[in-house]
Amino acid sequence: MLRKRLWVLSLAGVGLVGCNQQPASPPQPKEEALIAAGEIGSRLPDFSVKDLQGREVSSADLHGKVVLIDFWATWCQPCKKEMPGYQKLLDRYGSRGFAVVGFKFDTMMDMEDPVTFAKKIGVRYPLAVAADDLKQKFGGIEGLPTTILYDRQGILRKKVIGFEYTNVIESELKPLL
Repeated sequence: MLRKRLWVLSLAGVGLVGCNQQPASPPQPKEEALIAAGEIGSRLPDFSVKDLQGREVSSADLHGKVVLIDFWATWCQPCKKEMPGYQKLLDRYGSRGFAVVGFKFDTMMDMEDPVTFAKKIGVRYPLAVAADDLKQKFGGIEGLPTTILYDRQGILRKKVIGFEYTNVIESELKPLL
């Protein structure tokens, strides 16, 4: 009988363990993992530069637009093929909130004057020099050309390192408009 009482008391004691604990706090929302600059899902970085014509080009001017950022160089033959296609896309979709900005690499000497180069291939969108700090804001540039496409909320949706046909970029662009 004594054993039975001890056994019942021990069960009661086990049942009371934890009764004075505070209620569990509600689960806290997990912080969104930070997405590295230049990765799909990252945000359009803040920047403000002078273009090759001396005009201000700023990320603030691009808010609410679908934005194509193109890293290029005068010595880059694939860039020379791609850039006129981006101008055509801008001509076609600019009135619907599409913008293009070209950032020229300065790591090697230009093959020709960049303004003359742009005129010769028919590019009229803003072109500025990509200083090292600007390249880093976009996550670093691994090769040329590099094309980066942001949606209206400034979220990176497409990134292409190397040449891409205009129609492929257009197919990515249209749903974002």
